[in-house]
Amino acid sequence: MRNRQTGVTLLGWVILLTPFAIVGYGGIRLAPIFLNYMKVAKAMDQTAKEMHGEISAIAVRNALDRHFEIDMVEYPATKDMKITRDEGNWVLECAYDDEAPFFGNVSLHVVFDKKVKLGGG
Repeated sequence: MRNRQTGVTLLGWVILLTPFAIVGYGGIRLAPIFLNYMKVAKAMDQTAKEMHGEISAIAVRNALDRHFEIDMVEYPATKDMKITRDEGNWVLECAYDDEAPFFGNVSLHVVFDKKVKLGGG
């Protein structure tokens, strides 16, 4: 008969589960940032669907501002968005960075970039 037990000790479990805990904590810290990006992307898509006929940059910015107010998006601001003309169509571009504190002086840095083409004349 064997007198020794086999299996993972408590210290072994701590060492095995530590990387999973760190990744899970990172996911928890990044979740609000990605949820905010989803609201920004939704507002941009809805603005693109609304724009028909004769479009101006001011009308696009006002429509986007309304969607940001409804969805309570505070960052990025609508003034930080680029509204340009490309091959006869208006293009709404949102490029911004965001950070989430992780451990001590270590932060998670995320870069977002979304472009939406608007119809128009």
